[in-house]
Amino acid sequence: MTTLDPITLAVLKGRLEQIADEMDATLYRSAFNPTIAEARDACHGIYHATTGDTLVQGQGGLPIFVGAMAFAVRAVIAKVAADGGLEEGDTFIFNDPYDGGTHLNDFRLVRPVFRNGKVFCWIASVGHWLDIGGNVAGGYNPKAVESFQEGMRIPPVKLIAAGRMNHDILGIIEANSRVPMSNWGDLNGQLNALDLGEGRLRALLDDYGDRTVADAFEAFSDRAETLMRAAIASLPDGAYSFEDVLDNDGIVDEPLTVALDVTIAGDTMTLDFTRSSGACKGPINISRSTTIAACYVALKHVFTEVPANAGCLRPIAFEITDGSLLAAGPPKPVAGYTETILRLIGVVLGALAKADPSRATAAPFGTINALSIAGHRKDNSRFVMFSFFGGGLGGNPATDGLNHANNPISTATIPPVEILEAAYPVMFTQWALRPDSAGAGTHRGGVGAIYEVELLADADVALLGERGKAAPFGVAGGGSAALNRFTWQTDDGEANPPMVSKITDLHLKAGKRVRLETPGGGGWGPPEARPVAAVAHDVALGFVSPAQARDVYKVAVAVDGVVDEAATRMLRAGGAA
Repeated sequence: MTTLDPITLAVLKGRLEQIADEMDATLYRSAFNPTIAEARDACHGIYHATTGDTLVQGQGGLPIFVGAMAFAVRAVIAKVAADGGLEEGDTFIFNDPYDGGTHLNDFRLVRPVFRNGKVFCWIASVGHWLDIGGNVAGGYNPKAVESFQEGMRIPPVKLIAAGRMNHDILGIIEANSRVPMSNWGDLNGQLNALDLGEGRLRALLDDYGDRTVADAFEAFSDRAETLMRAAIASLPDGAYSFEDVLDNDGIVDEPLTVALDVTIAGDTMTLDFTRSSGACKGPINISRSTTIAACYVALKHVFTEVPANAGCLRPIAFEITDGSLLAAGPPKPVAGYTETILRLIGVVLGALAKADPSRATAAPFGTINALSIAGHRKDNSRFVMFSFFGGGLGGNPATDGLNHANNPISTATIPPVEILEAAYPVMFTQWALRPDSAGAGTHRGGVGAIYEVELLADADVALLGERGKAAPFGVAGGGSAALNRFTWQTDDGEANPPMVSKITDLHLKAGKRVRLETPGGGGWGPPEARPVAAVAHDVALGFVSPAQARDVYKVAVAVDGVVDEAATRMLRAGGAA
């Protein structure tokens, strides 16, 4: 390896990241389904020729994919090693969640980039396809006990061989979806993104030379390792533990534990998850590669200055029990992986906050509330609306949590109401902030949301969510947030899921409504230490009710935000107003 000057490294870093960003943008602009086009549930990157390690990622891609995609590329490398026959112009496709994947909806395309007859690197694309078969439209089947009930599972196969499309594979994929045209559009968007990325990368290699770019890749990873080691070394040596629970698995109504023991020794860290629950019957298991990818996301939240490539994981060891909730194998169902990685990210943040209380952040709302509404339009065409929804983030030592935000697993955005109403026969009758949903604190949590949807056609409805029993927690004396709540209209009034946060086989007529009330984030610090003016402002905006202001924050304030100073002094002194 030759030593590159800082200016050349900076220029190459910028150009390589731009390639990945352009790949992201190409897919977002051409995908058919709103989950990719609007919510940006996708990712692109450049990966090492022999190890599959992440070298460069797009800044707008889904962070959980960034960590998981390295395992996907390794799966393709292993297949090539076993089968041989890799040629220029090949492109592999698969969605296997146990072999470098996440869940069946996430389709991965992996392509080698050849130079002088050898693989120089790999480029890859992943995107969430709308429907891939299975018992529940949209794939999030809360009653699945096997992956076969979640959709079709495809191992790494050549979709394109030496530049020639394998139409037999396309036929299989088409035959296993309720909305094949949506998947067809997303596939072509991903292929176009790979074409653009390969062209941009070849132009860069022609400009700077293969050796220079290869040296830059190595330098980027080495720098990430150096910065991560320094970040770990800044924490005190010791062992720190944290755990949280999931409501249930959708089949057995018992909580499941995600437990972590962190050991810090100098500039190395061990993340030990062996105290976590075993694999469950329902669809909230995750694979080992998904667990490691989620840790990658959590560590990036803590150590923001560390570049996002494989080098940052070199100082970190993982202990994960094979066959457990966090390292499940086939055919364990995994459709609801998002719920488990959210809890996993939370326990990483919680454990590291014990090592450094200045980093302590209360829990975010912690569920994507995967909602599927599917049926037929008036012209008898099939529709599948899948969407996820927002909530509040946790308070922290510096600020309140964000209101109506996305979860810390991603940079994805919540699909706009206008897009969902235009694409599907639904009408949102409410899309609003949820009062009193935030955990109280010196710095309160962010406020959750209320979404009410009226069906304009008969439809089957399914929900896979969490935080219906175990509320997002507060820290440093802060309070917990409100619980997640899902209801739907019946002829006899409102109904709720027996499993609280999970339901399927719900058949509703046009005109009926479903309603999601999402949690806020946990609070940071004692609520009674929150400035009176801040509480009054929250009441005036509708974030906090006068009753919560009085009972929890010890502030007497009218609905218009006018404070009763005398009553407030009495409340905060421990008396009754």
